[in-house]
Amino acid sequence: MAVLAEERARPTLIESVPAADPAPLGLAAFALTTFMLSGHNATFIPDVAWLGLAFFYGGLAQLLAGMWEFRNRNVFGATAFSTYGAFWMSLGFFVTIVLLSKTVAAAVTGPSLLNALAWFLFAFAIFNLYMLFWSTRVSVAIFLVFLTLQITEVLLCIGFFREAHGNSAWITHAGGWAGIVTAAVAWYASAAGVVNGMSARPVVPVGAPIWDRLPWFSQLGSPVPRRTEA
Repeated sequence: MAVLAEERARPTLIESVPAADPAPLGLAAFALTTFMLSGHNATFIPDVAWLGLAFFYGGLAQLLAGMWEFRNRNVFGATAFSTYGAFWMSLGFFVTIVLLSKTVAAAVTGPSLLNALAWFLFAFAIFNLYMLFWSTRVSVAIFLVFLTLQITEVLLCIGFFREAHGNSAWITHAGGWAGIVTAAVAWYASAAGVVNGMSARPVVPVGAPIWDRLPWFSQLGSPVPRRTEA
């Protein structure tokens, strides 16, 4: 009887239905918005063409992908997509305020605006740097996304600082072209995620995690092991 009572007292574990992988959506939103802004920085796409995308695709859609990654217990994807979704929305909001508000526009024109953009990118480059290190635990494709993004952010940061001090914009333009490479890599990773998610076996290669191939790192366990149940 005691055993029967103990069995009845145990809570019943109800496993939730697994969610679809939101990473391809997040990568696609990041890639397209990055392409549009980078095309402007590289001087072949008109300005503000990226603005609506920053709010709704690179911003909102990527933020939602980050929230769904929390549901999937993917701390890396949740942090990356949520942060860069907020990045695009905050950048879009800043540019919109500058365009619509004469007061703000007067405060951040010329060198002040360029300095503001440079510091904005510098702060995100710090975040991107440690995410670049941890992306080695995901796949080669994701590592290349963060690597090319790091190069892009650093080039744009340097370029805007130089422009603020009266120098030419060639480094900013180089950052624009680096951003186009970043978008292409992110599109590849997104496309691979879509087709691999539709197939029983991987169809498009993304590369095994680099971290596990480094002898010293492969011996380090996760401080917070991920749960395996759905």
